[in-house]
Amino acid sequence: MTQNPSFLVYSASMLVLCLNILLLWAYSGTVRGKTKVTPNPEDLRSVNREGTLGADPPEVARVLRAHRNATDNILPFAILGLLFVLWGGSPLLTAIFCGVFVAARLGHSLSYLFEKQPWRTITFVVGGLDTLVMVGFLAKALLTAA
Repeated sequence: MTQNPSFLVYSASMLVLCLNILLLWAYSGTVRGKTKVTPNPEDLRSVNREGTLGADPPEVARVLRAHRNATDNILPFAILGLLFVLWGGSPLLTAIFCGVFVAARLGHSLSYLFEKQPWRTITFVVGGLDTLVMVGFLAKALLTAA
């Protein structure tokens, strides 16, 4: 499997996408720390720090929404991308699907964090269409195999 060029492209894209999710996760903690607001009382007690208990401030909520959106969109793509590779997707098509999706998701995360419209919507739509086109290729492969 590691000699399969499609799998190598897919694997590289999954590494980048996982880093995207992990960096958003870490950034949410950084932003939360700057606001000194936590929704959990034990967080204030455990580190004996100053801060307040409360709902997420808007800047924390924004990062959490960006993180949630990334995980919600990357998971289906990851599953479908693996199926595409396993069904014998060509290296070129795999590179196109993965490259477009990775660029769209990175663009979406950045435009979400920096409040950039219409780029947030554009990158969301591009990533979604990329995934839907891959679904079409997989559906065709299943129908012709049946």
